[in-house]
Order: sequence, then structure tokens, then C-alpha cells
Amino acid sequence: MRADRLVATLLLIQARGRVTAAQVAAELEVSVATARRDLEALSAAGVPVYPQPGRGGGWSLVGGARTDLTGLTGTEVRALFLLAGPGATVAPEVRSALRKLVAALPEPFRADAASAAAATVIDPAGWGHPGRARPVLVDTLQDAVVRRRKVALDYHNRAGRRTRRVVDPWGLVDKDDVWYLIAGTATGRRTFRVDRIAEAGVTDRAAERPADLDLSREWAGVVEEIEQRRSPVSATVLVGEDVLSVLRTQFGRHCEPLDVLADGRVRVRVAAHMALSIAEKLAGWGAAVEVLEPDSVRAELARLGSELLAQYAQR
Repeated sequence: MRADRLVATLLLIQARGRVTAAQVAAELEVSVATARRDLEALSAAGVPVYPQPGRGGGWSLVGGARTDLTGLTGTEVRALFLLAGPGATVAPEVRSALRKLVAALPEPFRADAASAAAATVIDPAGWGHPGRARPVLVDTLQDAVVRRRKVALDYHNRAGRRTRRVVDPWGLVDKDDVWYLIAGTATGRRTFRVDRIAEAGVTDRAAERPADLDLSREWAGVVEEIEQRRSPVSATVLVGEDVLSVLRTQFGRHCEPLDVLADGRVRVRVAAHMALSIAEKLAGWGAAVEVLEPDSVRAELARLGSELLAQYAQR
């Protein structure tokens, strides 16, 4: 992800004081041309880095000091840490450097930087929903999380009923292009799908947030609760590697490869809320998928096959 590379490049300059495009390329395992474009992109975006031509030259931060980031505005600091918080797939070393970077920031920026770094989690394992465009309200909600302001939501629940409520936004989760807001309410933690939020107004009231809040841990709890409700039935199937990639899309997190057999087929565990749901997703594969167990899924497949045969067999 380019955003991660840009952050890593900035931190590399921060750590070494001055770097060349070749050094960045070697450190981040990219081409020299890519490293040069990233450095130029940082400069063009207003991040205070600049090139020094000639022998012994390279790219440095304005001011020269390794911890001098006073050239960054508050908005730029928030943007930087939003890119490299739990929502970014950066290495542990980069996260460690970010924590040190927070301490080096000017005092007025530290709170926003820390909030931004913890504002978003990315969970790449989908729940079978197709990908979709990023909701326009994500930026508004991220701003409320960083500034710790209560948000008034007009929300459509699963039944389509519209409700109005004021919540304390804790953070956002991007789960395979489906966004969720984790928030505190009068009844405890709640999770809201962002694409069901009709309107969101950031208020001037300070939001409450648990002192020991860990957004990744909170989301793990949400996932566990939903998984228990969604997928009480599992099945073990044998498929070819070409089928496995599509099953991952169909079942999302509930597709778990177990092992590879001598004939090249993969033994996979899939799950859904009932046996019929598994059978419906597998039926279209015909003989390309072999269900080993349970009998309930095999029975549903046999029933579906019998119905199709009765309706479409030539007479």
C-alpha cells in the first residue's frame, strides 16, 4: 500500500536525518524510481522534506533535526497517523517508530496524533459482502473520533426502521470495504454499519471514551459475537485450488483451508448460519466440490439436486 510506504519513508528520514532514493529503495524493497516518486510525493503534499543535490546530498527534513516536525500542521499530523494506525498494514518496527514520533511532536499535536493513530482498524476478511465504494461519511466520523466529539446519528437498522441517537465514537473499522463505527452508547458498546447511517452530525459536546480503549481488541470482540450468531454450522469439503479462491469470496472469514491432499485438492472448512445456506453456495459447483461432512449439508445438496433434476430434466 502506497500510504504505508510514504509513512515508512518519512520515518526513515526521521531516523537517519538524510537519505537518498537508493537507500529508501533498498530499505523498503522497491525500485529506485518508486522511492524517488514517493519522496517527491511527500514534498508535493506539503510534508517538510526537501532534496539536497550534489555529492553527499539526499532528502532531509526541513530544519535538519531528527525530531524537528514543527513544519507539520495539525491537519497533516492527523492525516499522517490515520494512515499508519491500526488501519494500516505496516510492520511492528514502523508502529514502534510512530510511538516515538508522537513523543517528538510539538505538544499541541500530540493528542490528535495519538487519537488518529488509534482511530481505524482494517479487517481484510469479509463476511461475503461484495466490495463497495468508501462511504462519504467516513471522513466526518474519523474527524469526530480524533477530536473526541459526540455524534448525532440518523440510522437505519436491519429492519429498515430509522432511529435518532447520540453516540460517543470510539473508532472505525474497514472490513473488506464495508465500514463500521464502534461507539459507546447508554447501553454499552454498539456497532453501526456506516452505509446505514443516513446522516451524521458532529456536535460540540466532548465524547466519553474508555481510558484503556484498544480498538483492535474491541473489534475482535465484535467479530467473535457476530461469528457465533452467523455460523453455527460448518462443513468440510474438498476442492481444487482454482475453486478455493472463489470460495473465499463466497464465505469470507468462514473459509478455512486445512491441508492439501496428494492429488492436489484442498481440504477446506466452510461455515454459515444453517446447512441450507452452505448447500446453496456449493450447489453451483457441481462435482467440482465434494462435501465430506456433515450429513445435513450433503442431504440439502441432494434435495436441491433432486429439485433441479425434476424441473429441468428432459422428458
